[in-house]
Amino acid sequence: MPVIEIENLTHDYQTGFWRKRNLRALNGLNLQVDAGEVFGFLGPNGAGKTTTFKILMRMLRPTAGEARILGRPVDDLQMRARIGYLPERPYFYHYLTAREFLVYCGALCDLPHGVAARRASDLLERVGLSDSADRSLRKFSKGMLQRVGLAQALVNDPEVLFLDEPMSDLDPLGRREVRELIAGLRARGKTIFFSSHILTDVEAMCDRVAILNRGRLIEAGRLSEILKSRSNVIEAVVSGVGEEVLAKLREFALEAQPTPEGARVRLAQDHDLSRLLEIAHNAGGRLVSVNPVRESLEDLFVREIGAGAEIEKLTRA
Repeated sequence: MPVIEIENLTHDYQTGFWRKRNLRALNGLNLQVDAGEVFGFLGPNGAGKTTTFKILMRMLRPTAGEARILGRPVDDLQMRARIGYLPERPYFYHYLTAREFLVYCGALCDLPHGVAARRASDLLERVGLSDSADRSLRKFSKGMLQRVGLAQALVNDPEVLFLDEPMSDLDPLGRREVRELIAGLRARGKTIFFSSHILTDVEAMCDRVAILNRGRLIEAGRLSEILKSRSNVIEAVVSGVGEEVLAKLREFALEAQPTPEGARVRLAQDHDLSRLLEIAHNAGGRLVSVNPVRESLEDLFVREIGAGAEIEKLTRA
């Protein structure tokens, strides 16, 4: 059974003062997330990602559609005790220390004081804040506060974790630590549903992704399947060739760029490789490597979002 089920989820915001009009932030979103998955929820600013999180966390009521978590409606209290949530811009009580704040969060989850204190110490170590455990939160940097936010989302040892931009304000070391933390949670069978603008992190961690644009789902599936089917281009590297050979290669290659040793060439068809080899060998060059070119998640994201924008322009024209 899916852990997260979203069916025809729609939400309209009212804008304007005198003449109110509806702005559709989500438009018939359908999505399922299975147990034990790390699921990436992607989209540009204003795509509807945070609106989706707020509906799942019961901060907003949908205009239409419904959602279930762990097989229960989103307003079920027993279910909510089994999930954790990190909002995009968390706000904390700045007069508390990091340890006090996590113990307080544990109390909200009905943890005994001793259990909450031990869990706070363990979580602060896991997010790299042991040395700052007893400092006031008002003295923390944005990145440190983001780590505290991640720790509070884990204080009740949730089965499902919702993270809205968990890499926000983190330096490269912090991002790596969060990736390792998420990998550890996946190994323990946890389900993680998160959004991020840092696509390299998404590509490194996620089992499946969904791309949202202007409230509509435009792509969803396993990364290996989505990216594998996008490109048949191959890349060849040759050495010992000059500009004269590059000019010949550019007559049929998608791209031919000079390198310090020779050239890097992209070919649209496998049979173009024999032509490249002939030209390179006749000029005294040597083939160094041949590799298939897989489209990156960033390439896919930019192409899908750009295609959506073009379609919208055409429909408005």
